Amino acid sequence: MNKQLYITLSHLNEFMGIEYFRPGMEVILKKDPGNLYDDEAIEVYGKDGPKYGYVANSVGTVARGTHSAGYIYEIIGDSAKCVIRFVTQEEAIAEILTE
Repeated sequence: MNKQLYITLSHLNEFMGIEYFRPGMEVILKKDPGNLYDDEAIEVYGKDGPKYGYVANSVGTVARGTHSAGYIYEIIGDSAKCVIRFVTQEEAIAEILTE
């Protein structure tokens, strides 16, 4: 990956709560191939293991200017590191870090 890729992290309030997230925080993306609802699902985890949510993958949840889980699914391999850049009341925007 040569260019910056931004993604929307969703379902955060269902796990840790949006107030937990801060710009600069690192998170780990892991593919969820067994997901019954989305065959391109990507989970979001903390560095110490807890599940935080998912990468948004629908028109209603992907913030303008960011990419969906479907877009990055084949780009990231099985997992990837990200850093949160922005936090709103309902979602976080993260940048995928290149190795």
